[in-house]
Amino acid sequence: MKNTTALRTWLDEMNLTHPLVIAGPCSAETEEQVLKIAHELKDSDVNYYRAGIWKPRTRPGMFEGVGEIGLRWLKKVKEETGMKTCTEVANAAHVKLAMEYDVDLLWIGARSTVSPFIMQEIADALQGTDKIVLVKNPVNPDLALWLGGIERLYTANIKNLGAIHRGFSTYEKSKYRNIPEWQLAIEFQNKFPDLPLICDPSHITGNRNMIFDVSQTALDLNFDGLMIETHIDPDNAWSDAAQQVTPTRLKQIMEDLKIRKETETDSKYRDSLENLRAQINVIDDQLIDMLGKRMKVADQIGQLKKEKNVAVLQSKRWNEILGNMVLEGEQRGLSEEFILRMFKAIHQESINHQEKIING
Repeated sequence: MKNTTALRTWLDEMNLTHPLVIAGPCSAETEEQVLKIAHELKDSDVNYYRAGIWKPRTRPGMFEGVGEIGLRWLKKVKEETGMKTCTEVANAAHVKLAMEYDVDLLWIGARSTVSPFIMQEIADALQGTDKIVLVKNPVNPDLALWLGGIERLYTANIKNLGAIHRGFSTYEKSKYRNIPEWQLAIEFQNKFPDLPLICDPSHITGNRNMIFDVSQTALDLNFDGLMIETHIDPDNAWSDAAQQVTPTRLKQIMEDLKIRKETETDSKYRDSLENLRAQINVIDDQLIDMLGKRMKVADQIGQLKKEKNVAVLQSKRWNEILGNMVLEGEQRGLSEEFILRMFKAIHQESINHQEKIING
């Protein structure tokens, strides 16, 4: 996508006074449920009413959505409340039905984004549409795969495009359902600043009590909007019960969120900011220097292990280091998650250095 300037047009034309808000139930369950939630959200900051009609599930036998009848309910939502509607599509048949029922916005889920074949099928079905199409990041943290899916849609002459950041799966235990990997989202923004980026805190957290904090972080990082799952009776929802909030709670979240300015022209502020950034630059240089010195020591260890024919990985030693660093980090206000991720990366780089020496 060499020229993406037009991609932000649809968002700019909405002339919003607050970030874009997409909200509604994870799944459309009954007509009464869909309409009741919609009416409660009618006079709020919600711009698009969402509901999952087809639900891709991990295992067979789980609730997989109500299907086409749910589209009739969404059409009724638009007729009764005037709200624009949106749903997820995962194949050409879904696209065809969603278009027939005049759904305003379509999104493509993380399980679909991972497959270039599925993305091409959807792109062909949407060829030239003026509907807004948003693409969720793939399940795994693969920026190229995410961008590749969007590019297939762009090549199909779909100009009203955007992306949804819903976090990434990991085998590691975490407080998140899907790890945010904020740095990857930042890289995405840097590559395509004209592509609207929406945060899905519901799927990132998997926990309604964490929705506000992740939403605020997204706004602090200049995301363009939020997609939040909302249900009148979250605990008894047919899917993803733990991550849905009530309409009342959603309204409170919207009220409490702080919208940050992108910049500030006050000279005192800018002078203070530049001074602090200069300090960070110095510290970053020191960090790189120290890491370089650490790897030189790792090289010496690799040479010693090569001479004595000793294995590179020493699990007991590694676990001791990790435990000590977690404790040291906590004393300095650093989260366990951050310490684990950082030192695992450092450890992997040390292993790479030692293996290069031993096998060289």
